[in-house]
Amino acid sequence: MKNGSKVLVVDDQKNMRTTTALMLRAAGYEVSEAEDGAAAIQRVGAETFDVILTDLRMGPPDGMEVLRAASEASPGTQVIVMTAYGTIDSAVEAIRQGAYDYLAKPFQEPELLVRISKAAEKRRLLSEMTLLTGEFRERYGLEHIVGRSAALRDLLERVVRVAHSDATVLITGESGTGKELIARALHAGSRRSDKPFVPVNCAAITETLLESELFGHAKGSFTGATRARRGLFEEASGGTLFIDEIGETAPGFQARLLRALQEGEIRRVGESTAIQVDVRVIAATNQDLRRAIAEKRFREDLFYRLNVVPLRLPPLRERREDIPLLAAHFLEGHNRRGGDRKSLTAEAVERLMSHDWPGNVRELENMIEQAAALSTAPEIRAGDIHLEPVRHATVPGASANVRTLAEVVDEAERAAIERAVARLEGDLSRVARELGISATTLWRKMKRLGISSRAGEPPAA
Repeated sequence: MKNGSKVLVVDDQKNMRTTTALMLRAAGYEVSEAEDGAAAIQRVGAETFDVILTDLRMGPPDGMEVLRAASEASPGTQVIVMTAYGTIDSAVEAIRQGAYDYLAKPFQEPELLVRISKAAEKRRLLSEMTLLTGEFRERYGLEHIVGRSAALRDLLERVVRVAHSDATVLITGESGTGKELIARALHAGSRRSDKPFVPVNCAAITETLLESELFGHAKGSFTGATRARRGLFEEASGGTLFIDEIGETAPGFQARLLRALQEGEIRRVGESTAIQVDVRVIAATNQDLRRAIAEKRFREDLFYRLNVVPLRLPPLRERREDIPLLAAHFLEGHNRRGGDRKSLTAEAVERLMSHDWPGNVRELENMIEQAAALSTAPEIRAGDIHLEPVRHATVPGASANVRTLAEVVDEAERAAIERAVARLEGDLSRVARELGISATTLWRKMKRLGISSRAGEPPAA
């Protein structure tokens, strides 16, 4: 049986290394061996492996250094660390540093094969995702969409599926999440990509001028209209019209927009003649339009006309694993523009990860620019990152004790985890299974929420 996945086994105990390699070869894996950390680092620099199985206690260099070398040389390679019984704390630290999993010695062959199989499958999925992302970026020109989180992958896959159609799309998401980038991706992947992409921000234009801006106007239709003018609907004909901040519009404008979408025609302000337009409309908002409908601020019929394909952009706090990648991307841009060679320390990245980023990706980009400009050393340290405390806005007339959705979710997660830990007497593997999450996710949630296991130790992941 030929598996095809390449595995590197690293252990300074020859018997253990040889036996493990034999079991993996019998299962169909292509296996290489390294007798110590130095040999492993040399192999990792010379060739790419799908999975590395390394002992932690070697040295020097030890398994942690092998992990770091593998992460630098081939970020997609999955590393499993082997650790002797009683040194689980070292395994937890390895997980925190980026290892995929750990395996406690002594282990049985079935357990070894299951762990290696799962790691190889993750490597395969990451490889496919990388190919998809590379093709996606090349086709859609999205150099500024960075990340590998499940939330972002789900969004981009949905964008790919809907881009080719002419369906109207409503993009929702907090300010700074990149709604216009997604709109441009939809246009770039459509049959209209060789026609204009025309954006308009409704919040930046007064109500009286917005109708003229979108629909155009006749000469003399209002003071200052010295000549007839085509509107953005006509400018975008054959292409895509991106209407940002649609929630800021007034009911009168909404009625005219609804008619344009239903009839495929517009009338310039001051004219009665209808003009046919062939436009795909993509709208975006950071508001809760269903709430606006309930408050009579937004037309329900227009909402359903726009919301044919809904796309929700997740806030940065819901895809924290993308923060280091985004930070590195923004810093690389700063270095390229300024000729610098600055980098982020691990402590600085950890500080970035701890922030909720109410301003989302835009806020993170500004923070990286600020830190890079103010830091005097080649390395940007945690002290160079000056984060403002997050102040949650309150609704006028509401109680000062109103909490955000994120706070409510955190409280619910904390309660569920604490109950499971108590009921299962600190058996965190069973806790993870019961809650339907991986051990790594459980460990990260417990660390973020400040939850200790029964024994007062962080969970094994």
